[in-house]
Amino acid sequence: MIEHMQVQDSRRGLILPVFTPEVKRMGGQSRLYLGDPTSSSPYSNSNVRRSLFLRVGAAFFAGFFVCLAVVAQYASSNQSCLPFSLFTALLPTHVGTPEWHQYPPAEPTNAFPSMFPSSVGYPGPTQAGAEPGVAATAPAYPLHSGSVHLVSPTRFSQDNAKAGTKDFDIFRSWGSLSPWYSIQRGKFGIDSGPEAPDTCNITGVHLLHRHGARYPADYSRGTGPGGFASKLNENAENITATGPLSFLDDWTYKLGNEGLTPFGRSQLYDLGVSMRMRYGFLLKNFSETNTLPVFRTESQTRMLNSAQNFALGFFGYPLEGQYQQQIMIEAKGFNNTLAPYRSCANNDVPHRGYRGQPYADAWKAVYLRDTVPRLQQYLDGVELDIEDVYAMQELCAFESVALGYSKFCELFREDEWEGFDYSYDLNLWYGVAWGSPVGRAEGIGYVQELVSRLTQTPIETHNSSTNATLHNAFTFPFGHSLYVDATHEVVVLNVLTALNLSSFAAMGPLPTDHIPEQRTFRTAELAPFATNVQFQLLSCSTEHDPQIRVIVNDGVAPLTNLKGCGDHPDGMCSIHAFVDAQRENIRSTDWDFVCNADWIIPDGWVTTTGYPPLDLLPNAHAF
Repeated sequence: MIEHMQVQDSRRGLILPVFTPEVKRMGGQSRLYLGDPTSSSPYSNSNVRRSLFLRVGAAFFAGFFVCLAVVAQYASSNQSCLPFSLFTALLPTHVGTPEWHQYPPAEPTNAFPSMFPSSVGYPGPTQAGAEPGVAATAPAYPLHSGSVHLVSPTRFSQDNAKAGTKDFDIFRSWGSLSPWYSIQRGKFGIDSGPEAPDTCNITGVHLLHRHGARYPADYSRGTGPGGFASKLNENAENITATGPLSFLDDWTYKLGNEGLTPFGRSQLYDLGVSMRMRYGFLLKNFSETNTLPVFRTESQTRMLNSAQNFALGFFGYPLEGQYQQQIMIEAKGFNNTLAPYRSCANNDVPHRGYRGQPYADAWKAVYLRDTVPRLQQYLDGVELDIEDVYAMQELCAFESVALGYSKFCELFREDEWEGFDYSYDLNLWYGVAWGSPVGRAEGIGYVQELVSRLTQTPIETHNSSTNATLHNAFTFPFGHSLYVDATHEVVVLNVLTALNLSSFAAMGPLPTDHIPEQRTFRTAELAPFATNVQFQLLSCSTEHDPQIRVIVNDGVAPLTNLKGCGDHPDGMCSIHAFVDAQRENIRSTDWDFVCNADWIIPDGWVTTTGYPPLDLLPNAHAF
């Protein structure tokens, strides 16, 4: 029989039952049961207590070791069931190594094209409808957010109540690594949208666009994201990562080399669809003249793929018979207005071309000064420097547009992203745009081609990056209502500089010790992935002459600084005045001197015209 005792629990005032052991004899043997502690059995008293102690102790230690095993398992998977870490572990040796997936397979075993024809007949009745023309007919313009398919970091998500500045968008804070998005109406100083003004009809469009989001430069170069990955991998056996950097424990380098990412492909496809929806009605010109559009791109893989994806979005599959794609060779020794730096020798001289890096480096030392030690506390065994931390920010951008999400984005505050954004402004301002001594000359070849198309007259003298061989009736036709050219972000900035759209340079030379409050030059606005510049041609009942507008990522740019172009509320200028102003820009730009002469930039010299000091140039003209 089991006896019960009651004990008062002083902690909670509860009456708890206590069970005592009882021994009964069964089959000639003593068996221990819970019962009377006063039993005379040899298993009672000290023996019983010793047995219970051993059993309880064994159970305790078994549970303890099981708990340790569970905690260790959580620690190895970068998770935690505790508010603190009991273990720190060195990084695995595979950390930072490239992880690349090759698709499609080189020789798939189940590839039988004859079994999968692209057409089997029986298409059913179809009839094309009218072409769309949102830019010409709709009362509003479809805006592009730019970040579809990308996952925002938790700390900056729209539903995060602790988010900082209300209008902060991390996807618009990566300089030229940002995805393109529609610029807010009036942002460039013209309170007008890209849709046709009420009294105007759109008669033509010349579109210049950048390639889509890409992978970074070669992993083997040892700098940037790839260099940071190599540094981790080389020191993995000595490194311990904790806290917000604990994800490095199983991080590998998953970025390819300079080709388009899936998101980059979608950007150009979407841009093609968007342009067809806006300007599809311009294809009537080709039907009436029994001709096909001629689009241009370069031979680099990402350039060709960007052009092809744009065409797929604009025309749809199959592409055959819908347009003609000209592929211009991008390499030294070949003139190419969409890659003018290949034929400008001074572009490769550090103090002349691409001279923006020192300015960006000076700014990095300012805005990342406190960031390096903040992150260093979570990484033992390797010393971080400013370039490492900057590479982490680049990894955020590149991984996001390649993989859809990056844990590196969670590491930095809003002000640090603003600093990163500005570093790209500095690099490109001084390297290829209004602050560069070669920016204007490198963009002037495309301006020559634009004037040639607008006036339907051949270029008389090929004295820049234009290619005389390709300027013929087949590969450089006149009289088309739609032209599409694919290029790089640096060339877009070259062209805007050569056009003398100086409103973007109104703030003057960019400082390296702070971010100006009102910036007129932002690479996230002017040269992001898939950036696009529309030269929109119009016929207006309220204007005597045909008009032109320059629209950058849906933002209308002012033309008031161009001679003969007034302060028009819709940003329009007569084509005649616009052409005259560009002819003067062409006449006053000496490509041969800028790109081939041996000139020296004086210490402390700055410019807002994209041209070398005038006293260095023979027969120089003010811009």
